[in-house]
Amino acid sequence: MRYDLHAHSKYSPDSVLEPERIVKTAIKRGLSGIAVTDHDTIKGGLKAKKYETEDFAVIVGSEIKTARGEIIGLFLEEEVKPAAGDFQELVSAIKRQNGIVVIPHPFDELRRSALHPTEEDAKFVDCIECFNSRCIFQRYNDRAVEFAAKHRLPVTAGSDAHFANEIGNAGIITEAGITETEAGITEAGAVEEVREALRKNEVQTFGRRSSLVNHIGSKVVRIWKKAVRFD
Repeated sequence: MRYDLHAHSKYSPDSVLEPERIVKTAIKRGLSGIAVTDHDTIKGGLKAKKYETEDFAVIVGSEIKTARGEIIGLFLEEEVKPAAGDFQELVSAIKRQNGIVVIPHPFDELRRSALHPTEEDAKFVDCIECFNSRCIFQRYNDRAVEFAAKHRLPVTAGSDAHFANEIGNAGIITEAGITETEAGITEAGAVEEVREALRKNEVQTFGRRSSLVNHIGSKVVRIWKKAVRFD
């Protein structure tokens, strides 16, 4: 089963994707599930979850700003507000919900939002995003792989999609989320099993990088939404 664990909806300042379209596109691409991880809110994930099916799971998440850079919380049920942006405080807030703490696009020197994890950080996070489709240079993803291996941390991957053409560009492959029906047909959607697979590092990652056109598009959307006060 394939899950894209990093995507953005219109509730992020640099995307216009409707949650329903995210789900429909992900299903069309053959995914078993997707994590909607909007900036500093779970609104997109909650909206997308309304379009779940027996064969498709939505994981509610958020990409949250800290004073040092962004972290992702997966499997959230309540908002995690940036507050003062204290890294450890936000990590604790995610874990109180039984959420998984992920460092997205670490070591990406082209993003001011990237958190560059230290040796000390390794004991506080659950997973490292080892492939992000929007990392322009593969060496940033390679450094993430090295950090995860050094500290024996589980890995994730995601498209970081802001546009429909990016959905499914990256993600994880796992047997978790498959249950056998009486008829012998497999069904996806066991979110709890996916959570445990991540914690146990029982996943493989896949991915390809996004076009630079999508990066430019996100900047245009951000400027436009700020100008028209898009909600």
